[in-house]
Amino acid sequence: MRKLASILPVAALAAVLISLPVMGTGCQKLQARDQLNKGVTAFKNAQYPESVEHFKTAVELDPNFPTARLYLAMAYLQQYIPGADSPENNNMAKAAYDQFSEVLKLDSKNTLAIQSIASLYLYQKKWTEAREWYQRLISVDPNNTVGYYSLGFIAWSEWYPEYGKTRANLGMKLEDPGPIKDKKAKEDLKARFGPVIDDGLKALDKALDIDKEYDDAMAYENLLVRERADLADTKEEYEKQIKIADDWVAKNLATKKIKAEKKSKSGGGITTESK
Repeated sequence: MRKLASILPVAALAAVLISLPVMGTGCQKLQARDQLNKGVTAFKNAQYPESVEHFKTAVELDPNFPTARLYLAMAYLQQYIPGADSPENNNMAKAAYDQFSEVLKLDSKNTLAIQSIASLYLYQKKWTEAREWYQRLISVDPNNTVGYYSLGFIAWSEWYPEYGKTRANLGMKLEDPGPIKDKKAKEDLKARFGPVIDDGLKALDKALDIDKEYDDAMAYENLLVRERADLADTKEEYEKQIKIADDWVAKNLATKKIKAEKKSKSGGGITTESK
């Protein structure tokens, strides 16, 4: 699972803050701006509960202040722990979702809010909802590589458990080569997941069209192609698919090496990546 910070960096919020129009000079709006600034300071220091209170006050003072709502939603989201099933954690996710939804009422094409909701569903493994929101993201932002990559990741997440279960039921070990010899089991997987895999690979291809050094996308290209090979009708087709998957492994390793060399030459500083 990808880390939250790699998808939703604080810098993205700062960029949104800078790009928004300056508030009016009304007393309540000035107070809302002051609360926002105090909240941002706490947010940057990872004092999320404290930042929530400041952002909540800013929103109460100015309900139509989208930047304050974005920060409020993000402060909730930063406190959400993916995979932890507890009432407190689920409430944190709902609070974040509710605030992002309010942002979208003010700006239906706010990509940060859309992407954040998509990520919430992804972390909760609600694949259908996550797919819908990532599709909405790329409809608003057609060059959003995270959106395309995430669609590929979701496809693999839906397919792999059933694929692994089928192999296990047939007594196939992890290292056993394919294709799957049980025709009925293979046709069942094809019918249920053939389109899912194809759509996932198309999304990953699109991510790589936009960013040719997107090594995470290459990794999932390898996984989906390698596992799809088990659905081949012949040994020759299986080996052809495995060769394509091996090529993606080689591309992935070469890209990581290039990135490491670039980072080394730059002195190990921060580098810009699409993820």
